[in-house]
Amino acid sequence: MDRISALRNVEEALRDFEAGESDLAATEQRVVTVLRTYATDFEGEEGLRAYQATGDGRAHGLVVVAESEGEARERIADLLDEDPAALDADISPV
Repeated sequence: MDRISALRNVEEALRDFEAGESDLAATEQRVVTVLRTYATDFEGEEGLRAYQATGDGRAHGLVVVAESEGEARERIADLLDEDPAALDADISPV
């Protein structure tokens, strides 16, 4: 899914919510689904790609866009306010 398609799907979910055709929980689920699909299908420019953290720690399941696994580890650590070296997670391309 490209960025334009993702944005259109989010806009559609918001329109349905505003029209009363969808409740907040259903709208949130639709938006999360769009974002997850976009992230897992992400084909960025300049070597960017999506990376996901897996493991037993707080990072498990987080997905970020980065140029390398090392940069992805740093971004995830920044999100969690942790030291990248102390991050208890494996980082791999999605």
